[in-house]
Amino acid sequence: MATRLNNLLCRYWQLVRQLSGDDAYERYLAHHAACHANAAPLSREEFFQRNQQQKWSGIKRCC
Repeated sequence: MATRLNNLLCRYWQLVRQLSGDDAYERYLAHHAACHANAAPLSREEFFQRNQQQKWSGIKRCC
């Protein structure tokens, strides 16, 4: 019973991290390893800076 509850809580926590974007770097590393194995991945800091730049650069209004 405790193992089942622990598994359920772990899956719930993974879902929360995915929805909030907290696991973005881990997902990036998995994609990079699968598709770009011959190049070095970005560091966590570089990834964060690039993500912030993409998110906040350019016009961000509706009209």
